[in-house]
Amino acid sequence: MLKPIINIYQDTRRAKGNGLYPIKLRVYLSSGEQRKQKLYPLGIDLTIEDFERSYLAPKPRGDFKDLKLELIAKEKHAYEILDGMKVFTFEKFERELFREKYADGDAAYHYRSYISKLQAAGKVTTASNYDLSLKSLLAFVNSHGRKETKNLFFDSITVDFLNRYERWMLSKGKSRTTVGIYLRPLRCIFNLALEEGDIIRDTYPFGKRKYQIPAGRNLKKALGKEQLGKLFSFEPLVPDQVKARDFWFFSYACNGMNVKDIANLRYGDLQEDRLVFTRAKTADTSKANQKPILVPLSFFPLSMIERYGNKNKSRDNYVFPILSKGMDATQQDRAVKNFTRYINQHIKPLAKAAGVTGDISTYWARHSYATNAVRHGASLEMIQESLGHSDIKTTMHYWSGFEESVKREISDKLMDFSVGEEAAQAEVTP
Repeated sequence: MLKPIINIYQDTRRAKGNGLYPIKLRVYLSSGEQRKQKLYPLGIDLTIEDFERSYLAPKPRGDFKDLKLELIAKEKHAYEILDGMKVFTFEKFERELFREKYADGDAAYHYRSYISKLQAAGKVTTASNYDLSLKSLLAFVNSHGRKETKNLFFDSITVDFLNRYERWMLSKGKSRTTVGIYLRPLRCIFNLALEEGDIIRDTYPFGKRKYQIPAGRNLKKALGKEQLGKLFSFEPLVPDQVKARDFWFFSYACNGMNVKDIANLRYGDLQEDRLVFTRAKTADTSKANQKPILVPLSFFPLSMIERYGNKNKSRDNYVFPILSKGMDATQQDRAVKNFTRYINQHIKPLAKAAGVTGDISTYWARHSYATNAVRHGASLEMIQESLGHSDIKTTMHYWSGFEESVKREISDKLMDFSVGEEAAQAEVTP
């Protein structure tokens, strides 16, 4: 393992308000041409003279001797942390160094650390979900009239704690689906803490015979063939409904592609009469077995690209003018959400006017694709591949079952025990 150099350092770049300079732990790592240094404050401020008379002096006396011993102990502790690491990372080192400061076993600290990672990786929406989860849990902890805290200790999150949190959420008018949305990030934080060795398995409160996170109701979100026909052929009332309907059906026709992936499409992904792309959602989490999704393009999506696509068709340019070059992760996230909102805002009244449903959204296109593809003979394994799912159980959630007419036809045939005339004659022929 490549080890950094650790030493005690006085940061004399700028004096603090008290005229003193902070003493810090300097961790310096050099690897080839790459060099990285981090300074960690130790909570001690000294004048330049006092630092020289204590830590830098060969044989300090009195208080200066005690001060040098204290600083040497901190340096020794840092090296002990380093010796216990199989692979050095500044992140892991920092967590161990300030374990007492951040309270050993503080889930809130792990939340904030993971949120920072997500933000740095440009996963703005996921970071927001974790932030909302933490805020909700802290609101519950602080709802008992005690002194407000920003800590959330792993060992306090028991099965009883989670059951009480669920009841508290329900009393606030929240649904069990919302409870599940807020608790799944917490379960992930527990799993990360287990992987990092920061907690033991006995503290894990989820699973069989423990607390089970409420699952969302699997409401039917798929439109059948007749409903799709009505929606596609109904005359829109305003131009915005035309565009919203076009992009909804583009999603439907392209393997139920979600809006973020539509927005991220580049002309380099367009290969004659097909699209080959990687889902933004799984680009990082499934790197080991990431498979590009192939979408054969029929006349409709091709005409959509011709109608709405950017005129600049260079390989690295976006197909649709939803995103633009130079946007950071936050701007991209906002643009995708705004366009999703635009589609939903205008597809709902169109669907309602067409007599289909008033609750439709972009998510329905994905469910409708999966369900109708199976109804047309596609296997669930094929749909799993088309949707980019790593687990077929996830794909099953998109399957809304057979249409009523098909079930009725099968039901009627179950009690039809008659045999054909030719078969009957064959049975009695000697």
